[in-house]
Amino acid sequence: MIIEATNVSRVFSMPAGPVTAVRDITLSIAPGEHLAIKGPSGCGKSTLLHMLGCVDTPSSGTLLFDGRDVSTLRDRARSLLRLNQIGFVFQRFFLLPMLTAAENIELPQSEAGVNKDVRHARTRELLDYVGLGARADHRPSQLSGGEMQRVAIARALANRPRLLLADEPTGELDQTTGEQIASLLDRVNADGTALVIVTHDPGLADRCRRILTMKDGRIESETHPVGRALPASPKPSGEGGSGPPGASR
Repeated sequence: MIIEATNVSRVFSMPAGPVTAVRDITLSIAPGEHLAIKGPSGCGKSTLLHMLGCVDTPSSGTLLFDGRDVSTLRDRARSLLRLNQIGFVFQRFFLLPMLTAAENIELPQSEAGVNKDVRHARTRELLDYVGLGARADHRPSQLSGGEMQRVAIARALANRPRLLLADEPTGELDQTTGEQIASLLDRVNADGTALVIVTHDPGLADRCRRILTMKDGRIESETHPVGRALPASPKPSGEGGSGPPGASR
């Protein structure tokens, strides 16, 4: 297993008293997982995702990443784990506006100490993969919302993570563009990267092979869409992607 969470809770201290955002959750994430976590706003989805991504640690319970208890790791060790093993995709993209698309994708590779020539080649590969080979020198302000999300996905894949976490990845996009991004994420998963999507969109959740529904900080149900066929892996619209994002090293 990549992740094994056992009786995990997260409590925040607030002026009016403690608030429990996640309550006694047990789950596992296997290599190649295709999982959606859905539920209404405020149900604890993003808090749970932050713990799965080792951004935050549980207030109680145990969360293991590759068998290591995340709560026992120093900040530097957790940072390296996130840099090398986990990719993040967010609703609002969070690209650095002063950098080009290529430079945004190169940044996590540079932080990981990847050789300049290797990271240039990897960046070109990923830009082609997400269909933006002709947009390498464009800054975020010169890209559409869908193109920015494609760059964000490429950046998340830059260091060949085992696990990709996507928090409302289509929330800022229109229906057509959102469908294109959902198909690209399907493709990333089909090419071997474990994928966890947090969403309140039942249509996006139904594309996954396993769905956890949350309510009031708890997992209310687990379902497996009946008869769901894994979508084909079409090339993204635009430049026409090629090659897989790359499995974990």
